[in-house]
Amino acid sequence: MDVLIVESQPDLGGLWKACLERRGMQVILAGNQTQAFGALSAQDFDMIILDLILADGQALAIADYASYRRPDARIIFVTNTSFFSDGSIFQLSSNACAFVQSATPPEDLATMVQHYASGD
Repeated sequence: MDVLIVESQPDLGGLWKACLERRGMQVILAGNQTQAFGALSAQDFDMIILDLILADGQALAIADYASYRRPDARIIFVTNTSFFSDGSIFQLSSNACAFVQSATPPEDLATMVQHYASGD
């Protein structure tokens, strides 16, 4: 399973990446919009973990690009704020499958990736 993580905090992104790799997933970590666009242009992904609060503030642009370039890739949005807690993210992104807090334990996030990528 191929996963793209888009997270501007290297420690957090690295923690998620290590957890997913322990479960046998192939993971690319992008820290900004340019890196995310490059990864999405270069290869297919089954899942995308996308932080809504990126340092460069372009998370929704990345989600839009993913829905165009990789329409089968599902997106788990993460955030450390209450923004979009009303569920409106699902109206803004056709690829959205989950919305969780950044503090979600990495093991739980990995289980969600496996679940949603399997199509269940």
